[in-house]
Amino acid sequence: MIASGGDLSMMVRRCLLTFRPFRIFVLGIGFFSLCFLMTSLGGQFSTKRPGDSPFTVRAEVLGGQESRGVLRKISDMLEVIMKRMDALSKLGNTTDAHRLDELSSALDRIQPIGLVERIQAIAQNMSDMAVRVEQILQRSMASSRVRDGALGQCEIPKDPRYPDCPSKMDWMRARWTSDPCYAFYGVDGSDCSFLVYLSEVEWFCPPLAWRNQTATPTLKPPPRRQAVFQSDIGTLLEQVGTGKESLSFMKRRIRRLAAQWASAARRLHDRLHNQWREQKRILVHVGFLTEESGDVFSPKVLKGGPLGEMVQWADIVAALHVLGHDLKISVSLKELHGFLGVPPGRGSCPLTGPLPFDLIYTDYHGLQQMKQHMGLSLRKHKCHIRVIDTFGTEPAYNHEEYATLHGYRTNWGYWNLHGQQYMTMFPHTPDNSFMGFVAEELNDTERLNIQRNKVNNMAVVYGKEASMWKGKERFLAILHRHMEIHGTVYYETQRPPEVPAFVKNHGLLPQHELQQLLRKAKLFVGFGFPYEGPAPLEAIANGCVFLQPKFSPPHSSLNHEFFRGKPTSREVSSQHPYAEQYIGRPHVVTIDFNKSEEFDATIREIIKMNVEPFLPYEYTCEGMLERVHAYIQNQDFCSPDDPFPSANTSRSWLGGSPSPFALLPNSSILTWASNASSYASWPPLSALRLLASLEGQSCVSACQSAGLICEPAFYRFINIKEAFSALDFQCEGLESEMNHLYPAFAAEHAECGLQHDALLFSCAGAGAKYQRLCPCRDYRVGQVALCRDCL
Repeated sequence: MIASGGDLSMMVRRCLLTFRPFRIFVLGIGFFSLCFLMTSLGGQFSTKRPGDSPFTVRAEVLGGQESRGVLRKISDMLEVIMKRMDALSKLGNTTDAHRLDELSSALDRIQPIGLVERIQAIAQNMSDMAVRVEQILQRSMASSRVRDGALGQCEIPKDPRYPDCPSKMDWMRARWTSDPCYAFYGVDGSDCSFLVYLSEVEWFCPPLAWRNQTATPTLKPPPRRQAVFQSDIGTLLEQVGTGKESLSFMKRRIRRLAAQWASAARRLHDRLHNQWREQKRILVHVGFLTEESGDVFSPKVLKGGPLGEMVQWADIVAALHVLGHDLKISVSLKELHGFLGVPPGRGSCPLTGPLPFDLIYTDYHGLQQMKQHMGLSLRKHKCHIRVIDTFGTEPAYNHEEYATLHGYRTNWGYWNLHGQQYMTMFPHTPDNSFMGFVAEELNDTERLNIQRNKVNNMAVVYGKEASMWKGKERFLAILHRHMEIHGTVYYETQRPPEVPAFVKNHGLLPQHELQQLLRKAKLFVGFGFPYEGPAPLEAIANGCVFLQPKFSPPHSSLNHEFFRGKPTSREVSSQHPYAEQYIGRPHVVTIDFNKSEEFDATIREIIKMNVEPFLPYEYTCEGMLERVHAYIQNQDFCSPDDPFPSANTSRSWLGGSPSPFALLPNSSILTWASNASSYASWPPLSALRLLASLEGQSCVSACQSAGLICEPAFYRFINIKEAFSALDFQCEGLESEMNHLYPAFAAEHAECGLQHDALLFSCAGAGAKYQRLCPCRDYRVGQVALCRDCL
């Protein structure tokens, strides 16, 4: 049976009244049309002719004029619906009933014209039509909610302070249905809802005068509370969670070190003399352990994979907990959404209201996830973020515009954070903050037993994966002449690892068994990889000598695949530069493994050495607690710095001096004059030491040469022309520009350059024609991250 045009019109009217969601109606019409074609025509299209495309549909059908007439009616009906939808979409104040009458009237006036091809074309565009109808429905709902006269108040405001408002309005009109989060914030397709969203949720349009601005209560910040050291780790272990081998590894480590954390907390508490410590609300989001980032580490925990990152994260959460802060831990996007209050959707919308955390510790994976799910609010809240970054990020790579223009752009940098928001595993660049980790400490009894039980001719090789042993046969044979070699290479029962037969392989050992092995061994041998892991420090702490290869030339992102793409140009002179530079002989010996005679002589020398266990203070539980405490209480990247003289402005300093700098007694190093203006700073200005580098020398190296540490927080105090005159540089010209080597002096033309962008203040980097101005500071013995007066 074929329905007449009037009957079809009645059917559509009933469908509209029964199924209010217009999307269902439009899809139903499309489905009905296609089904009608198939049933009434019986699929009897003309046979395919030679040369026809397999996708060609011809208009020659069996069924006569009656079928063609109905097809024309349906085709024209759908086309008129499309036109009427376009017209109705422009109406903002019509009622639902009036719109139904308009639609039914259009159906009654249908004239039978059209072809099968037109019906197919209209059917293919059905989804677009459904979206358009849905927008009409949303407009209808909006019109009933907007009060009388409001439509006239929803014109796009012309305010020069908000130049992006018109373009953002256009974007919302075209794309507001692309993410459900817009509807979550009340957007319904009307211009009024767009303006409310763009002025109150985002900030591209000015506040609307007709909105009740007092409707949203101002939330008071939570009361300040004092942090209290805590030794019970039970609640922390519950927060770490279960379900991943990586989490189990972290929990085992926290349990094993619990007593040492508690003892360290008591000692630090006594040293701080009841100093007020504010309790912070802290979120720890371990991005690399989320399923969305691939979680490549968890499956490798029991197969010899790298554990350095998990060691560090376990120690970070332990330190934050023991210091007494209010801690939340996330290892999934679902947990991250819940903790931050992310609106439902695809992440296009920002958070509203204040951030529920004072600090967020995450990694590069987590930073990318927050960008995807916090919308524009990441820009507003990024000053609270601390990025755990194993190898470091230098300012030239961190500054997005500068990195793009000058060839420093990599996959990991360009976040425009303050350089010290990146926190590293070792103190290899002072541009970043040194977070670190801990190694187990020995008591007096354990130290005595180690010295008694050391086996002078026993060596343990640093390499848990069989691939690390390839190509090492020559110096292993030399080592075998003098010492018994032990390995901890992972292997499966049916597939032994490919290591020399003279190596006694213990397989992958649990941490406590590895400790016992290290306490017996005299030597711990590095193969050159992995770089800068925790194992060498653990071996040195257990009384081993660490023997490592020297790299010539040094490895860097310019010449070595491992570092290529990492946001640093740091040159790595050995497998473990920290051990080489900060510990050194007799605990650390660095030589060229390719020189067989030197290697052989070094092994004989080590056998005769009497070396005691050693652990730098900064890698003890107390050292890490002290450092993290100082960061939390003093580092603030959310408050703007106090006003300071602009780069090209001269001023008279207190005391009548033309310069705020004074020479230290019997030295060429400058300090901040005691009678100069005082500015709030951490580290305090009393720690500042100003000097000039040599041409082609970085400030990292220049400060180290003077027994000091470069301190980027002091750059703003020396980025003034008085600093050049204090160092006896005569400036023929003075310019201010974005250059990660500035402030600096170029002798060739006697040009002085000041830094134009504070994000580019950098201790790293050197230029052959520049003498850089370097802000250095002193440091606490065993704690290079802190100056003497920093606690």
